[in-house]
Amino acid sequence: MPLLSADRASDIATAADALAAGGLVAFATETVYGLGANALDDAAVARIFAAKGRPADHPLIVHVASVDAARRFADLSSGSAQRLMAQFWPGPLTLILPRLLGVASAAAGGQGSVGLRMPAHPAALALLQQAAARGVWGVAAPSANRFGRVSPTTAAHVVQEFGPAMWVLDGGPCSVGIESTILDCTREPPALLRPGQLGAAALQQVLGAVLGRPDAASPRASGTLQAHYAPQAAVQLLSAGDLAAALAGLAPQGGQGLGVYSRQAPAIPGVVKAWHPMPATAAAAAHELFGVLREFDALGVSRILVEQPPESPDWAGVRDRLQRAAAAS
Repeated sequence: MPLLSADRASDIATAADALAAGGLVAFATETVYGLGANALDDAAVARIFAAKGRPADHPLIVHVASVDAARRFADLSSGSAQRLMAQFWPGPLTLILPRLLGVASAAAGGQGSVGLRMPAHPAALALLQQAAARGVWGVAAPSANRFGRVSPTTAAHVVQEFGPAMWVLDGGPCSVGIESTILDCTREPPALLRPGQLGAAALQQVLGAVLGRPDAASPRASGTLQAHYAPQAAVQLLSAGDLAAALAGLAPQGGQGLGVYSRQAPAIPGVVKAWHPMPATAAAAAHELFGVLREFDALGVSRILVEQPPESPDWAGVRDRLQRAAAAS
């Protein structure tokens, strides 16, 4: 199947037709590329789980083009949810809400709740609007990669994962680079289930309340397994001091199986196979993170040493992805 371009209206229409016919389409959002299917078609959603190798009880996020479309999937009566949608949709925020009976059961992993998001990427919104015109009111779309692996932030990454047989709507590189923030709005105050670019401070300001914490009663949510977002190489998170000590202990050329992602370059040039500088800001690090991990895999490193990101709130999303990647090693 050809690579589709979001710059061509005919290609967006082709992608919408494929979704309406029960097919899978990968498409760009501002966070990462999603692997989409008609959220109202349980058989189509089952194809997502099969393609990714994803457990069927691990819920997907349903992407919608409007609040009216969201009402077809969930009870939106929560005042907190209404304030958050008004302030942050479209954008990188997923809200988990009570699911309407008989709707999107497969996409919700069989739970009584469903995650909804309105993406801010123009290509994603154009596709969702075209799909809605064909009766596809929401598109279930986890990240377009094999389950548990590094999320894709370019169309080329999706092709690397699934080959040329997958429909891919190329909307360019993703601007955010990590998945959306997820809030459980089935309770008050809402609980933060997954951090992202949109931080707790901004959410709490709109809510006028401190966010809750997940507990045993929290619904299952995308990307919250302990081990996730993993490259082929093992990932190890180290403090700046421990990383410097580990590199200092290497013999010349002794780290040729190593990739390093850190603020400071290794003291001995050439001691490791590859070094990539970590940006000074969380937004810049998030934008490139998954691409950097994929680059290390392409270079054939066996281990990736990563300097622990700062503990400040703005780095929460990057820390979360790296901690889960390291847990998979």
